[in-house]
Amino acid sequence: MPPRRRVPADRGLAAVRAWVEAGGQVERATLATAVVHTLEELAARHPGRTCEIRVPPFGVVQAISGPRHTRGTPPNVVETDAATWLALATGTLTWPDAAASGLVRASGSRSDLSACLPLSPATGRVLGIG
Repeated sequence: MPPRRRVPADRGLAAVRAWVEAGGQVERATLATAVVHTLEELAARHPGRTCEIRVPPFGVVQAISGPRHTRGTPPNVVETDAATWLALATGTLTWPDAAASGLVRASGSRSDLSACLPLSPATGRVLGIG
């Protein structure tokens, strides 16, 4: 069963596009919509419950196939801020660069999201941007 989406695709894409075009300087509501949409997109493309991806205070999803987590803190966790998450999702920042600079906190053997990101290349074509 695919994850339930809270953000309609057209609204989510518009928010991501606005974030890209404004160089990250958008209203909080637009930022929240863009983050939630990209988290939902990650979960839809990489279903599972092995890794929890957190972008406080905007959202959290469980994704990536493998052993299922059911209670307590998951064994695989990724946490970052909204700007870093959107840069990773859109391809303006690479996973290795974000991890090396400490912009993401990742723990667990299945917390490396380099194979899942970006959700779109820097041009934004996959997410409908650009």
